[in-house]
Amino acid sequence: MLALLAPVLLLLQTALAAPVENAAAATVGKIRAVQSPIFHFYLQANPKNESIPVMGPEASAEAFTIGSTIQSTNTSQYLNILTASTSYKPLEFAAASSTTAWGLEGDTIITTTGSSYGRQLNFLACSSSTSGYYDVYLQTGSDTPSGKSCSNYQTLHLPCLC
Repeated sequence: MLALLAPVLLLLQTALAAPVENAAAATVGKIRAVQSPIFHFYLQANPKNESIPVMGPEASAEAFTIGSTIQSTNTSQYLNILTASTSYKPLEFAAASSTTAWGLEGDTIITTTGSSYGRQLNFLACSSSTSGYYDVYLQTGSDTPSGKSCSNYQTLHLPCLC
């Protein structure tokens, strides 16, 4: 009898050991900030340059499908992380996905442990040249763009999954 249960127990043990960030199911929702100065601002394309992700008002918020990629359900554009020598990594919206590092930890947007970024959950929000919006970067350290007013250690979330 034990021999028959061994494969089932191994499968169950493997499933229970898998990290939450590797969940296969995609989630759909708006992505928002929860701290000042971007409290309840939402991820969306800059109205003056649609390839630049910004945090802005809820009225123009986009919804996203979130798995290992993040894709706008409004525009079908993917949220990608660009290469940079600084600890703040620019983000962009593009037609193709070049970033498969995204994940969820509860309702928090992260880059996954196994990605080249490691587990990151901090973003940098800087005043945008477009009034009422903030440019957003993935933050892997403490650098900030010179000459910009920025708020470090911002986190991005789905609305409460309670």
